[in-house]
Amino acid sequence: MNIYLLRHGIAAEKGKDYPEDFFRPLVPEGVKETRAVAQGMKRLRIKPDRVLSSPLVRARETAAIVAKVLGVSEKLECSDLLAPGSLFSGLVQDLRSREVIENILLVGHEPFLGCLIGYWTTGRNEAFAPLKKSGLCKLEIESVRNGRCAELKWLMTPRQLQLIARNP
Repeated sequence: MNIYLLRHGIAAEKGKDYPEDFFRPLVPEGVKETRAVAQGMKRLRIKPDRVLSSPLVRARETAAIVAKVLGVSEKLECSDLLAPGSLFSGLVQDLRSREVIENILLVGHEPFLGCLIGYWTTGRNEAFAPLKKSGLCKLEIESVRNGRCAELKWLMTPRQLQLIARNP
């Protein structure tokens, strides 16, 4: 199974306009960058069988943009298991309970995604592989479980994905 982890795009700052973190949307620059990243994903022929997104607005918007560009909007669903503060064990249980999926895209937040990459590649809770906003990681997993179960195939910045999108 290939698991792609995508951090949400650039979002509005928490403050007077958005006092609650949950409702912070992507800013125009974040929308533009996310579209470019999605084009890079398309050039890499990434076609998820399922797209799971954190329920927070900025992650849902990111997931919707990417799913549309990749032609998989009907495969998009929200999951509280990708919200900040979630436990890895809940996500593992959910992924194990699903039908066989070859490619899945998880859209969420830092530090959760970076910690998940570290946890699945080393088995250690304190391991961390940070993702920039709109950054993408590919893990290869034979069987999803708690602890070390994945091989890191690559981790790309938004800039790298944008260059892939532009180059023939």
